[in-house]
Amino acid sequence: MGGKGQPLQKWSAKRLDGQTILITGANTGIGKETARDLARRGAVIIIACRDTEKGEAAAKEITEETGNSYIVVKKLDLADTKSIQEFAKQINEEYQHLNILINNAGVMMCPYSKTVDGFELQFGVNHLGHFLLTYLLIDLIKQSTPSRIINVSSTMHTMGGINFDDLNSEKSYSPMKAYAQSKLANVLFTRELARKLEGAGVLVFSLHPGVVRTELSRHLNPAVRFGLTMLRPFTKSPSEGAETTLFCAVAEGLEEETGQYFADCKRANCSQAAQDDEKAKKLWEVSCQMLEIDWQSSGPCSWKEVRKISQLGKLLWSSHRLKIIGSDWN
Repeated sequence: MGGKGQPLQKWSAKRLDGQTILITGANTGIGKETARDLARRGAVIIIACRDTEKGEAAAKEITEETGNSYIVVKKLDLADTKSIQEFAKQINEEYQHLNILINNAGVMMCPYSKTVDGFELQFGVNHLGHFLLTYLLIDLIKQSTPSRIINVSSTMHTMGGINFDDLNSEKSYSPMKAYAQSKLANVLFTRELARKLEGAGVLVFSLHPGVVRTELSRHLNPAVRFGLTMLRPFTKSPSEGAETTLFCAVAEGLEEETGQYFADCKRANCSQAAQDDEKAKKLWEVSCQMLEIDWQSSGPCSWKEVRKISQLGKLLWSSHRLKIIGSDWN
């Protein structure tokens, strides 16, 4: 990172005035540090988080430090598809463009639990929640080109596989395996999304931020936490952990790298499983089935189009789920 109060200079001093950037989980840790740097560059920052009280505190801190008052906090619970839909509806109605979407939020190696919609929590939040959010915002992002989508993954993806027979870990559950599966899903999603968006002016990247000292480790058992304490000299602070995200957000000349995986601010090797295009396509299809959506390369209708259709009487509302011509709306 640059010195205190200065934008990251290592790759780019590019200003982002007039750009809108949405970061999930930006009320703490890596996301908060990402928001801090991008706010210094003049962007409008949308902090999307479940704990809005902590989000407002983060926004106040960032504004006081950077002088950027365009920091907005909005409620988003990635473990609840209804919350994701309501959040996306607000963004589509209130903003004319979305230049960068950073899917940063996540849960790590937690005890077994499920999302509101019945998905295993880590797969549901880390992958399906961001998959649905991206789907709902994709037209706005495509209207804002050149634009970028950044998925924060982990080197832990190398320890995972996609268990299509038990994605919700109902037959057996290992916190580590479930986390690794969700992080592998992030890389595969990035790969397939980049393929579908080829030529659309939207770059897509996944990344490993490093072993970072954040609140994500709160669910680890005492022995593992003690081990991390011993390794502290070799781990990263949240601001250091944000560097690769920032690189993917602001560095120029990355057009030929769309769909790729990064670490330490450069393209990195990912696992063989993460390079399996057939598995990426299958995961895409299964994710759509689980979320009951139909995401073709063209994406969903924009909310502006929806409002027009509504005026023509062609939009049907159900009491629990929004259905859009050919699409079925976590």
